[in-house]
Amino acid sequence: MTRFLTSEDVRRASGRVIEIEEGTIVTAQAQDTARDAGIVIKTRSGSYSEPAPSRGPDAGQAQRSLPHLPEPPAEGELASYTGVVITAAGRNRPGVLAEITAALANSKASVLDISQKVVEGYFHIVLMVELPPGSGFAQIKSTLECMGGPDDYVVRVMHERVFRFMHRV
Repeated sequence: MTRFLTSEDVRRASGRVIEIEEGTIVTAQAQDTARDAGIVIKTRSGSYSEPAPSRGPDAGQAQRSLPHLPEPPAEGELASYTGVVITAAGRNRPGVLAEITAALANSKASVLDISQKVVEGYFHIVLMVELPPGSGFAQIKSTLECMGGPDDYVVRVMHERVFRFMHRV
């Protein structure tokens, strides 16, 4: 059974050191609360380090049978990966697709695939896009997600590998 240390546990601690069992997961909020309060979290063998994530009992089978759905990239690899999934949904009106693709053109992005559906005055668009090498994912994400508005349309941007990992279940 996995144990967790929460921010509430940290607030209730009576000392300056909290000793936890190996394998305990300390939530991000608990780590922040401990840092702000000057409390050290450690295990019997030393300082706390986050345990490796459990992929579950079917992880090996999934990797063998679903090679086209790769694991999400390791920390830091996302910056060099250029596949991006963009979704937009909202009230249909002339020019929505043009606005989105113009922003992509300004970023020198290449649209690999696009799907659009309009139902009773509302649209949903999914674009598979490749960013040019060295382009900033954060910049294109910020640009696109600021488009539209709550009464018009909403755009969401994510790395393709993250999207595939999320939807492989």
